[in-house]
Amino acid sequence: MSLLDRHIEFVEALRSAGLPVSLAEGLDAVEAIDALGIGERESLRAAYAATLVKRQNHRPGFDQVFDLYFPALIGEGHSTDRIVQNETPPEDAGEAAERSGLSGNDGPQALADFREALATAMAMGDPDALAMLAREAVQRFGLIRGRGPGEQRWSSYNVMNRVSPDELVDRALAGLLGADTGQDPSMRRLIEAQARAFEGLVDSEVRRRAAEVRGPEHVARHTVRPAIEQVEFTSARKADLELMRREIQPLARRLATRVSREQHSRRGRPLDFRRTVRASMSSGGVPMDTRHKPKRPGRTDLVVLCDVSGSVANFASFTLMLVFALREQFNRVRAFTFVDEIHEVTGRFDTRGDPAQTMADLAASARYTSLWGRTNYGRAFTRFSEEYADALTPKTNLLVLGDARSNHTDLALPVVKDLVHAARHSWWLNPEHTRNWNTGDSAAREYGLVMPMVECRNLTQLGEFVHDLA
Repeated sequence: MSLLDRHIEFVEALRSAGLPVSLAEGLDAVEAIDALGIGERESLRAAYAATLVKRQNHRPGFDQVFDLYFPALIGEGHSTDRIVQNETPPEDAGEAAERSGLSGNDGPQALADFREALATAMAMGDPDALAMLAREAVQRFGLIRGRGPGEQRWSSYNVMNRVSPDELVDRALAGLLGADTGQDPSMRRLIEAQARAFEGLVDSEVRRRAAEVRGPEHVARHTVRPAIEQVEFTSARKADLELMRREIQPLARRLATRVSREQHSRRGRPLDFRRTVRASMSSGGVPMDTRHKPKRPGRTDLVVLCDVSGSVANFASFTLMLVFALREQFNRVRAFTFVDEIHEVTGRFDTRGDPAQTMADLAASARYTSLWGRTNYGRAFTRFSEEYADALTPKTNLLVLGDARSNHTDLALPVVKDLVHAARHSWWLNPEHTRNWNTGDSAAREYGLVMPMVECRNLTQLGEFVHDLA
C-alpha cells in the first residue's frame, strides 16, 4: 500500500471516529508531511495533529487511530524502520507465542514474577519499562487461540484479569515507603496513575495486534471510542462522564459567544421604509427623520421539567448543567425534577456553587426516590399543573427532558396540552435514538403529537439545540 492510500484511509478513519476533517485540512496535512518528511514517526504524528486536530479532547482518539495506521512496532514488538510497511500477513500469533516460549498458560510462579516486575516499574514510574511489560503481558496472558491460522485474538480483559495492576498499588507503595503505605495520599495517586497508564498501554497493544490480523480499518471502526461530544449519554462510561463534565463549561462559553454575536448583529433596528416615506411628507418628501421597525422581544423565561430516573440521569445532569451555565441568555430559569413526584430545584443552582456537585447531590436524591417509586410522567405533569401552573406564561419556553417511558401508566395528555398552550414554545428532548421510540413502554409518539420531540443523544446535539433555544 502506498503512502497516499494509507493517508486517505487514515483520514476516513478519523472522520468515522467523529473528528471533523475537511478536504482542505487533508491537503494541508499532505503539504506538512512533504515539508517535514516521513523519516521520523513522531514528526509525522505532529504534522497530522497540527493540521487535522482542532480541539484538545479530540487528541486521544486521533492518537489511537494514528497508532493503528502507523504502528511503532510489528509482530511481537519489532521496531518499524519505515512508516509504510509491505502488506504481508503477520506471523501467526499462536506460533509466535509457542516459538518464544510464551503462552497464556504460564504457571503461577511466572505470573508472580511478572507482577513483581510490574510493581517495581509502577513504583519507579518508568514509562519505557511499563511499555515493555504491556507488550509482554499481551503476548503471555492476552492470547485467545482460534481454530485455524489467523483466527487468534487478543484480549485486554484477560490481561487485566490475570495481572490485576490495581492490586499492585499497595505493593509498589510498600517498596517506596516501607510498611507505612497509607500516610501519603499524593504518592498513592501517582502509583494509581501508573496503573491506569499500564492499562492504556495494554489496550493500545491489543489494538495494534488486532490491526495486524484484521486490518486497521476494522479495528478503528469497532474499538476506537468516538469523540467525547459524540458519545451517547445513555452508554457513557465513568471516564466518559468525567470528560463530559469538563466539556460543559467550554461548550457553554462557545454557545454564549455565538448567541451574543448573533444578537449583536441583530441589535440595529431595521428600517421601516413605508413609515419613513410617510413621515417625509411633512418635509416636502425629504426624509429628515427615519422610522424603524419595533425591537424584537426581550429575553424569555425558561422552565425545565427533568426526568432524573436512573435510565436518563446522565442525560438530565448534563442538560441541566448546560442550561444553568447559559442562564444569562434567559430572563429567568426555573428547574423541576421528577420520578413520579415533582420537585423544584432552582435554588440548588447557586452561582457560587459547583454545578457538578449540585447534580451529584440531585442524582443521589433521585436514586433514593426511585427506590420507592417508578417513573410516572402523567402524575408528574399533573402535580406540576396543580402546584406550579403560574410558572408558565406567554413569555415562557417549556423544556421537557426524558425518554418518555412511563411504565404503561396514564400519560395525562390533556394536562400536557394545557401546559403547552400556556407556554410560548415547548420542546421535548429525548436521549434515545429515534428507532427506539414507541417501543415497549415508550410514549414518544403520543407526547410527540402534543409538543415537538427532538432526539438529543450526545453533547453535539445538545449544544446545537441549546444554541437555537437561546
